[in-house]
Amino acid sequence: MLFDDLMLTVAERFRRPEPRRRVRDFVQGLLAPLPRKNCWTIAEHAGDAGPDGMQDLLTRVKWDDAAVRADVREFVGEHLGDAEAVLVIDETGDLKKGRHTVGVQRQYSGTAGKIENCQVAVHLVYAAEAGHAMLDAALYLPKSWCDDPERRAEAGVGHY
Repeated sequence: MLFDDLMLTVAERFRRPEPRRRVRDFVQGLLAPLPRKNCWTIAEHAGDAGPDGMQDLLTRVKWDDAAVRADVREFVGEHLGDAEAVLVIDETGDLKKGRHTVGVQRQYSGTAGKIENCQVAVHLVYAAEAGHAMLDAALYLPKSWCDDPERRAEAGVGHY
């Protein structure tokens, strides 16, 4: 199965077996038809009692995300490579309540079709006849966040 092969490739980027298992569970949760996707729902989907393990993976475990993305790009090229493939760039707004989630502000969301309180991300997807795969994603950081060092520090976002 391609998923298993990809997870074996990515697992090499993690020194310990616990984060290897967590990253597999996390990706399976992202791919699952869950109505909401956050550390709680993904952890429950994985059979965990709470979100701590998933939050650890995202905040405390040391891993090279650029190397993982490179592994994914290489894997996709090997398994879905097609001279007729295209790259798709998609901006997606994720509606949010509150103001503490990184990048959230009132801004246009194509998902909502209007200005809403949301977080916006840009995704790069490889699309071929044999299948498609997300190669990369970047969170859009609005000017209001870039210009507010206290807010960035509270959310753990470095200098921009």
